[in-house]
Amino acid sequence: MLTKTSELREREVVNILDGKRLGLASDLEIEAETGRIKAIIVPGPGKFLWLFGKNEEFVIPWERIKKIGVDVILVDTPNYVEDETIVVNMG
Repeated sequence: MLTKTSELREREVVNILDGKRLGLASDLEIEAETGRIKAIIVPGPGKFLWLFGKNEEFVIPWERIKKIGVDVILVDTPNYVEDETIVVNMG
């Protein structure tokens, strides 16, 4: 599957470990010698148009990307799992 970097920026990044939306992919980290993609970058919470807000960003290694879909990028990132536990009573 071929995709353009501009198309990646339109896709929501979701952590499959907790279902949390991390944000939209904003950049790629590329190894200069080989041209291989090393990671995708997602602005951290509070960032607006990549200009304002916290300096934190999510750096997600390429091997942690599980699926690039039409609308979302599914990632497996234990480093960014929410600490909150949600209990659902079904009965």
